[in-house]
Amino acid sequence: MSKKSEVGGQKSEVGNRKSEIGKPEEENSSLLGEQVGAFDNSQSEIEHSTSEAKERPTANSKLQTENMEVHHHPEVEEKGIKEYLLEGLMIFVAVTMGFFAESIRENITNNEHAKQLSVQLVQDLKSDTSQLREIDSAESFILRETDTLINLLQQPIATADMKKIQRLTIRCYSYWPFYPSVGGITAIKNELRLKQFSNSKTGSLIMGYEGRTSILKKIEDIKSEFQKNYIVPFLRLHFTPNDLNAAFNHDVHAGVTGQMRDLSQKDMTQMSADLVLIRSFNIELLQYNRKLKGQAIELIKYVTKQYDLTNE
Repeated sequence: MSKKSEVGGQKSEVGNRKSEIGKPEEENSSLLGEQVGAFDNSQSEIEHSTSEAKERPTANSKLQTENMEVHHHPEVEEKGIKEYLLEGLMIFVAVTMGFFAESIRENITNNEHAKQLSVQLVQDLKSDTSQLREIDSAESFILRETDTLINLLQQPIATADMKKIQRLTIRCYSYWPFYPSVGGITAIKNELRLKQFSNSKTGSLIMGYEGRTSILKKIEDIKSEFQKNYIVPFLRLHFTPNDLNAAFNHDVHAGVTGQMRDLSQKDMTQMSADLVLIRSFNIELLQYNRKLKGQAIELIKYVTKQYDLTNE
């Protein structure tokens, strides 16, 4: 009986122990549930944070995508060789057309400039020819008077017409130099590089005209020097002061008296010989004068035709 009671007592103790043990398990279960709930809450918070984090990069990614779209370079379409050749041909044609247009414009400008200079040249040459005609008339008259005076000075001094000798001597002392107009010629010489002039005979004709003008000037200078050396001494040594005054005041017809000072037959003969020399230069001057006038007329005709100045 005692052993059973002990066993029963032990069983009751075990039951008590089990109850005691069961209580902590329930407590542990409740604690575990709380921990699991807390973990679930933490997990949901983590998932919420993760979703927010995912949403944020999505917005940033959208912004980055938009920026990339803004800075995105368009794709360049590759061109074939035919297209490159066509573009090159178009550029060549454009440059060539521009070159021809500029050449045409420059040619029109140069043509107008050449025409203006040619008009000026023709006007100058017409002025020259008019002057040369006057000189030809005057020098021809002087030549005739010189021939007459040469004959009178060879007559006997006793019967010589001294008034006529005085008048003819003054006339033979006359001087008619040629002063060419050089404006047009100088302007064209400065523009001979223009093809309108370089491709024509204008330059050579101008050179020929200037060359003869230079020769004519030398003949004039020689004749003038002879007149000073031979006629002036005759006037100074044999004319009276009154007759000299009348002669140089262009009153030779009414003013001269025919009185001569210290005049001998030898003086008259010497004067006649001197006039023969002067006369030779007078003749040469007239020849060059007429040749120069012919060159001027030829140049006028050529320039008028070459640059179409008929209506100018």
